[in-house]
Formats: sequence, C-alpha cells, structure tokens
Amino acid sequence: MKQTFKKGERLSSEKSIATLFAEGDSFFQYPFKVVYKKEQSTYPFSVQLLISVSKRNFKKAVDRNKIKRLIREAYRLNKHLLYEGLAESKGSILLGFIYTAKTIPEFKEVERKIILILQRLIKGDAKTAG
Repeated sequence: MKQTFKKGERLSSEKSIATLFAEGDSFFQYPFKVVYKKEQSTYPFSVQLLISVSKRNFKKAVDRNKIKRLIREAYRLNKHLLYEGLAESKGSILLGFIYTAKTIPEFKEVERKIILILQRLIKGDAKTAG
C-alpha cells in the first residue's frame, strides 16, 4: 500500500461530519479524543479522516497547523494497520482526531498514540479500553 494521504481520504463533507459527531462513538486516548463511525456504505477510500486542533488552546495558526501536520504524517505512515483490519469487513469508517493537549507534541509521541488508536479501532474494543 502506498503511503499517501489524498484529498479523498480527508473528511470534508459537512453532512458526513455532522453524521460523525451526531451518531458516532468516541473514546479518549490522551492527547486525542477519537470520534468514529463505522458504516457499510463504501466511499472511494474506506477510511475518511478529520483532524481538529482547538483554537482555544493554540491561538497561533502556525502552531495549529504544525500539530495537524504531525498528526497527518503519523497517520499516513501507519494507516496500513487500519486498512488491513478493515479489508475483510468491506465497510468504511469515518474518523475524527481531536487534539486536546495544550502543548505542541513530539512526533514520536504522536506516532505512538496514533498506532494505539488504530489498534483499538481494529480490535473493536474502542469503548472498553481507557
């Protein structure tokens, strides 16, 4: 699998975003709140991702953008874990990462947490583990 993050993999439809937050499940894996909704409908990509960093915690757009870049890169490098886990189900998943910490993280920390999140989503025990 290519390690890319194309426009089609980004969750940008207002209707889909509203559905994700209204009907989706969530769990907390510090420093992320993860909102997800598994669906049977198929999109061009089986996973669509939304990344959010609070303007309240980071006033400067430069800082928010840096954090989003770190998250996007960590996801891009490890998304194969999620795609392999979803391959047999033939469904799709809407996924939202909301960064909640008040400090700019190191890449290794972000990558480690993203891997944990993806593993929890694959196992299906996202609600049970804390």
